Amino acid sequence: MQTLDQVLLVAVDLAWGWPLIILLVGGGLYLSLRAGFLPLTRLPHAFDLLRGKFDDDRAPGQISHFQALSTALSSTIGLGNIGGVAIAITQGGPGAVFWMWVTAGVGMATKYFTCTLAVMYRGEDSQGQLQGGPMYFIEHGLGRNWRALSILFSICGMVGCLAMFQTNQMAEILRTSFDVPNWITGAVCTAFVITIIAGGLQRIAKVASRVVPAMCVIYLLFVLTICIKNAAALPGLFGQIISDAFTGTAAAGGAAGIAVREVIQTGVKRAAFSNEAGIGTAPMAHGAAKTREPVREGLVAMLGPFIDTIVVCTLTALTILSVGDWRNGGDIGGVSLTVAAFESQLGIVGKGGLILIVLLFGLTTMVGYSYYGRKCFSYLFGAENARIYDGIYIVMLFAGSIWALDIVINLLDTAFALMAFPTMLATLILAPRVLAATKDYFERMNSGRS
Repeated sequence: MQTLDQVLLVAVDLAWGWPLIILLVGGGLYLSLRAGFLPLTRLPHAFDLLRGKFDDDRAPGQISHFQALSTALSSTIGLGNIGGVAIAITQGGPGAVFWMWVTAGVGMATKYFTCTLAVMYRGEDSQGQLQGGPMYFIEHGLGRNWRALSILFSICGMVGCLAMFQTNQMAEILRTSFDVPNWITGAVCTAFVITIIAGGLQRIAKVASRVVPAMCVIYLLFVLTICIKNAAALPGLFGQIISDAFTGTAAAGGAAGIAVREVIQTGVKRAAFSNEAGIGTAPMAHGAAKTREPVREGLVAMLGPFIDTIVVCTLTALTILSVGDWRNGGDIGGVSLTVAAFESQLGIVGKGGLILIVLLFGLTTMVGYSYYGRKCFSYLFGAENARIYDGIYIVMLFAGSIWALDIVINLLDTAFALMAFPTMLATLILAPRVLAATKDYFERMNSGRS
């Protein structure tokens, strides 16, 4: 295990170097500028779509706009927002939160482009089922000469979408809070996931559309209560987040500090893991939406980074910074730091409530990720063989509950990085086609022809 840990540490440092950071943040900024900051100007229309105003049950696809976003959010809103933010702060200091904001801001445009492409260039799997995602828009949008990128994405997607971080953090919180052995948590999680994924995408979407919104509301009520209790400290915390983003002086470890480069890398990594903009997972969910208008699904998808990172992650960060002993976070694993902050402010109710939320969020993320990994496997080996991946997925879920946190994080972060390269490269090349479709859609909307 020690050798594996060292190999993965080197791999993640190489994968998350400046080339990928420039590709994600710089590419997202480029797309934002090319689209005229569409995520900001078209938010009202996006919420109309989300409310079902333009739903068409006869349109091709498998799930509604709302279910597509819920499925995507089931994989993003969860332990990345709770444990992931704690890890970002302990590894990169408060300044890492600023770079999470930046990544999410430009990530809204990235989500718009990637998820619009996912519907524009849908393809059929080996069983004739309509599918969408980077592997399909690379192959059908750029041509079969680019299929090597589709294969790279799918191979890395099978690894990156293993929900090992979720079982790891759930095992940690149950062990530290109730002395539950890690293997028991792993066994229960695998049993739950087997039950849900057996019903396919429709069951996954149904569970996500019911559980995710309810858990978001409950979690937001908790963190808002803590933020209100510490309202006087909030202006100073925002100032600290912004100033430390460019100095790194207040990072974990006190006087030792860390370089600004590491603050930026940590913030971008954790934001990418949390909202997945540019990684390519969300287009696989949104590509299954019932719609004849690719632009509509892109507009719905762009709400993901805003909800996930700008809202939920920010409130988590403020909670930890205002009451948590984040400077000693190295002694506490990710999610446990957030639990400690909740307990110090809301007592046993806060601790118990957060544990319940963590468990439900973790389980919905496991289910959502199983769908993504399955699609990657099906693209490579045929949909008729997808049950093989289900078995691998279940085994690795259990492994995540007993492996060390550093190994799990470095493995998944490396895979996520390698998924981002083909996704972002293809998206930047195909961006003019999305812009043309956007212009055509809104011209038809304004003239009443859509």
